[in-house]
Amino acid sequence: MNFMHPFDPTTSTQPRPLAVAFPVGYHHLHPDVSLNFQMNRCFNWVGDTRMLNEMRSVTPFIDTVADFTREFMTLAERALRVREWLKGAFYLRAAEFFMLPRNPAKHPCRERFLQLVKTQYDVQESDRSSIPYEGGALSAYRFTPASPKGTIVVFGGFDSYIEELFVFLFALRDAGYEVIAFDGPGQGSALEDFQLPLTHEWEKPVKIVLDYFDVDDVTLLGLSLGGGLVIRAAAFEPRVRRIIADDVLTDFSEVVLGQVNGATRLVLKALVIIRAIRTINALLTRAAKRSPVIAWGLEQGQHVTGTHSPYEFLLKVRCFTTAAISARVTQDVLLLAAAHDHYVPRSQLDDQVKTLRHARSLTTRVFTRAEHAQNHCHIGNLALSLKVMVDWLDSMATQKGRTVR
Repeated sequence: MNFMHPFDPTTSTQPRPLAVAFPVGYHHLHPDVSLNFQMNRCFNWVGDTRMLNEMRSVTPFIDTVADFTREFMTLAERALRVREWLKGAFYLRAAEFFMLPRNPAKHPCRERFLQLVKTQYDVQESDRSSIPYEGGALSAYRFTPASPKGTIVVFGGFDSYIEELFVFLFALRDAGYEVIAFDGPGQGSALEDFQLPLTHEWEKPVKIVLDYFDVDDVTLLGLSLGGGLVIRAAAFEPRVRRIIADDVLTDFSEVVLGQVNGATRLVLKALVIIRAIRTINALLTRAAKRSPVIAWGLEQGQHVTGTHSPYEFLLKVRCFTTAAISARVTQDVLLLAAAHDHYVPRSQLDDQVKTLRHARSLTTRVFTRAEHAQNHCHIGNLALSLKVMVDWLDSMATQKGRTVR
């Protein structure tokens, strides 16, 4: 994206023009694959090429997630000091991403990020709704073009914030579609403000959102873990007529266990089956001491899912599968996958295709390294993934029968 010079959100009343031009390319910014992904993710939402050298300059000082948080807070402060508001906002989001819920800096950092992106993208309070849900609320936004071609309902994945995706949502709106985006349980405001934990029964928040906005004949789009949640929700919600899974994700337990080495993964799978609670907790506690990323992942995972031990967390994520309900899906389906996704095994696309036996139509797309979109959720070429989605949606008016390509 190329943006006009940022303005001071505390003094300016003029909205800043938005020009969407996502950057193309996935960059080597850190030797750790997960930290490198987060750096690329941060860059992709802003597109200011100066960020690449700025992030490379702090890489030598980042070995742990605590280091990552410290250095990105420094980058944020530098950017905000010179009034580079959007860049500063996403540096704050990157820093906050690895802050544990018990960190007193987390909530102020999150609130500052939200205020900055809403101001920079000129998102008004009238665009936002707070939808009552199970003693708390779901935060949702609605963006409507002049003559919408249809309605897309969007949500993210594991510990995502819908506000991070504003420019993605605007691209769909500018393609002619009304966009309703929400944070469900375990995401954004629902988690951080109302402590609503993640649920695999995603049809429940989707029903509440569709009821609230009184919409029918919608496209349901799920990102990251949302690529599995979207299949679950659509299987039980007839108002969903089209499904986009970006990325496909059939078995979250496999994704979680994929973060440990092969031998440990096999042992953990067996131990979960026999409910070896003490052994699992001890094994993962030792793994967390050796790896700060695993330590963060376990604590954050328990926070998101509302569980209280590594064993409970692993048991919970086993619920997030699509195999048992995919046969109920009768809608038009678009499955997106990445050739070298470091989170989701490529085999999960094949697994999902095999189980969608009754889909009205089925289209698949694997993004490649040559397209700079081979990574999780196609960070590196978001414009291409958006084009594939919009082209598919536009084709739905004439597409008939079941197609797999």
